[in-house]
Amino acid sequence: MFEMSTSTTAVTFLVAMLIVHHGHSVDTLNIFILGGQSNMAGRGSLEGLRADQREPSPNILRFSANYTWEEAVDPLHCDIDLGKYCGVGPGMLFAKTILQRDPNYGLIGLVPCAVGDTSITEWSKGTHLYDKMVVRAREAVLAGGGIIRALLWNQGEKDTLSSQDALSYKIKFKKFINDLRSDLQLPSLPVVEVALDFENNGSCNIDLVRKAQFETAVELQDVRCVDAKGLEISHDHVHLTTAAQLKLGAMMADAFLGNQAMSPSPAPSN
Repeated sequence: MFEMSTSTTAVTFLVAMLIVHHGHSVDTLNIFILGGQSNMAGRGSLEGLRADQREPSPNILRFSANYTWEEAVDPLHCDIDLGKYCGVGPGMLFAKTILQRDPNYGLIGLVPCAVGDTSITEWSKGTHLYDKMVVRAREAVLAGGGIIRALLWNQGEKDTLSSQDALSYKIKFKKFINDLRSDLQLPSLPVVEVALDFENNGSCNIDLVRKAQFETAVELQDVRCVDAKGLEISHDHVHLTTAAQLKLGAMMADAFLGNQAMSPSPAPSN
């Protein structure tokens, strides 16, 4: 379906060397899938990061488009969300916040899969995006010997363009989660989703999608929803700024760890 450019054996060896070098065992590779559209892929300006915020961490890896593990650095989706500007998303700060909250958490592996300007229908089972996400998640486990800990999901803007899509969002989103859990054989896979926020322009469709996102977190087990409402939006009225993405990453980490932040919280400096 999707061919790997490097053998699993070679990639596993590379990750094992990274893990051993930094004092971890292979089974501590904690894998997080990053899915959704542009606000997960990241459109925050790289120039908005301080020098220390640009520094990679030896404890955070990224699964590339070539199915190889490498040291993670923004933009995480540079070879995934092709043909678009990829900048700062929430992924790196999510991982850094996890490690700040729990220094003994272990090695973190991020699997970027998000693609801008995509609807929930385009992520349904059997589509290219869905199938590629499943393959990348499986290969990430095989390559690193780790465990998938959660799906991080930020999507929904495109589904506000029509009332029909907004009204059907919850049904499609819940099916997507259930299908993914089934295909990955992880029936309790945690999902940390974002209730979208961008300028309303008088449309009720945004409220419909947000309502569906909050209700999904109530109706499905192991789904947590963080609210992006109030985070700073760039001049295009859709995408989160660099500062907002850093705050969102910290919020998503707190939600995953069980300290759910329903409003923006300060991001750690590292």
